[in-house]
Amino acid sequence: MPDVVYLNGRYCRPEEATVSVFDRGLLFADAIYEVAGVIDGKLLDFASHMLRLDRSMAEMRMSCPLSHAEILEVMRELVRREGVDEGLVYMQFTRGSTGDRDFLPPDDPKPTVFGFAQHKSEATKAEIKNGIAMVSQPDIRWGRRDIKTVGLMGSVFAKMAVKPTGAGEALLHQDGFVTEGAATSFFAVKDGAILTRPLSNDILHGCTRKALLGLLAEGDIRLDERLFTLEEAHTADEAFITGASTYVTPVVSIDGHKLGDGTPGPVTRRLQEIYEEFARRDAI
Repeated sequence: MPDVVYLNGRYCRPEEATVSVFDRGLLFADAIYEVAGVIDGKLLDFASHMLRLDRSMAEMRMSCPLSHAEILEVMRELVRREGVDEGLVYMQFTRGSTGDRDFLPPDDPKPTVFGFAQHKSEATKAEIKNGIAMVSQPDIRWGRRDIKTVGLMGSVFAKMAVKPTGAGEALLHQDGFVTEGAATSFFAVKDGAILTRPLSNDILHGCTRKALLGLLAEGDIRLDERLFTLEEAHTADEAFITGASTYVTPVVSIDGHKLGDGTPGPVTRRLQEIYEEFARRDAI
C-alpha cells in the first residue's frame, strides 16, 4: 500500500482519505482513471495518457476538474513523495456524491479526484525478462472497453479464472476472435509481422500499444491490424503484451501451446529494446 495518496486537493495517508458512501464511483462505477508508467522517476508518455483521459471524459459526459498541467503536478508530487523510481501513478475521477442514489447523474456534479503511486513489483520485472504464459477466457466485459472506467469486474473474473493455472495473464476472446489481455494489449508475431486487433469499442486504446506501433518503423517490422482467431494466436511464432506496467512482456505459451521454442523470441526482444529507448527519452 502507498504511504501517501492525493484526494481532492490534499496529500494524506491512505487511512485518512475518505469519500462519501454515496459517491457515484462506489455506487455505479461512474468513474474513469488513467495510469502512467514511471521510469527513472519520470512519467512515461504523459501527453498520450492525457489525450485518452480527455476522450474518456467526453465519452462519459464528464468534465475534468483539473487541467493537464495540474494533473502533471499531482502525478509528479505523488511519485516524489512515494520515492518511486520505476512503477506506476494512478489518477481516478468519479462523478462525485449526489446525496441520493439515482441512476441519473446530477446537473451540478462535484467530482472526486483520487491519486496514488506505486513501485513496480519484482514479479512484473521477472515477467518482462522471462516471459509469461497466457490462458484464454471469454470476453464478458461491457461493450465500451475503449473508455477507461473503473468498472473492471470482467477483467477481475478473467484474472481469477486463470490464477490457478499459474498463467501471468488472461487472453480474452469474443465471437471467435481475440480481443486483448484482461489488463493489457495483445500482439502475435507471425512470419516477422506484428498481428494485433484494430482499434474499436471492443478494446482499450492502449497508450503503450499506440507508442509501440509508432516505433515499429525503427525496427523495420511489418504491422497487420486485423481480427484474428485464438487458433492463430496458438500457432504464432511469438507473442507479447503491452501496458503501462508491463511495457513489452513476452508471451511464451497460450493455453499450453508453446510459442516458438518456449522462450522470448527475437522480434519481441528487439521491440523491448526499442520501447525502452523510447521510454527513457520520452519521460518527463
